[in-house]
Amino acid sequence: MDIVFVGAGRLATNLARALKDAGHHIVAVYSRTMTSAVALSDVVGGIPTDNIEALPMEADAFILSVKDSVLPSVITQLQKGREGQTFLHTAGSIPMTIFGCHQHCGVLYPMQTFSKEKQVDFSRVHFFIEGSDGQTLTLARNIASGVTTHVHELSSDERRFLHLSAVFACNFANHCYALSAKIMEAHGMSFDAMLPLIKETTDKVETMHPRDAQTGPAIRWDENVMAAQKALLADEPDMQQIYELMSKSIHILAND
Repeated sequence: MDIVFVGAGRLATNLARALKDAGHHIVAVYSRTMTSAVALSDVVGGIPTDNIEALPMEADAFILSVKDSVLPSVITQLQKGREGQTFLHTAGSIPMTIFGCHQHCGVLYPMQTFSKEKQVDFSRVHFFIEGSDGQTLTLARNIASGVTTHVHELSSDERRFLHLSAVFACNFANHCYALSAKIMEAHGMSFDAMLPLIKETTDKVETMHPRDAQTGPAIRWDENVMAAQKALLADEPDMQQIYELMSKSIHILAND
């Protein structure tokens, strides 16, 4: 397929590479800055541009991977003269209705965290797709199926809860890692010591429910240990509050 990438950030960089490796032709790359557009086009091919009007008028798919906040304005600019083209956005929390009355539109959402420095193995990634019509849905499925066997049709309403779940599983979990690192570094220790613990935890939840994998003082409600640890956070009231709320949530869920 001939594919235009609208966006050259972390998700777009990973997905464009994977689609190129799967045999697709990246014909153009747009980014708000020419530097980013050139950086991605140097890897996947295609004409780089920082001007949406300079993008091709036709392609098999226009994949939009930009910040949620600018997606409406980008769509408005992109639609001019391309009313019959197929647009797919990659945002987890944005409904398909953002395309308005555009005829062929849909969602191609790879549920994964991305960085430009590390190429993701898409064979393990779950894609969640949606289409305004059968033609668009089939196209989205064909694109996703070229890089993974994990392809699911999901409505915009249900995808809101999927994205919310991902925030807990990824963003909030990673923030806990950052808080852990802050404590260790403040006391002359390296966060590297936590990596085997993190890996063992993630390995366990591949074979058991996360609720069953939970350990620690909160699940057994060891008030002496929890009180002592909260006292260590006396100078960090926000972290102390997180500790208390998280501990209560762990205990309640374990006994639900």
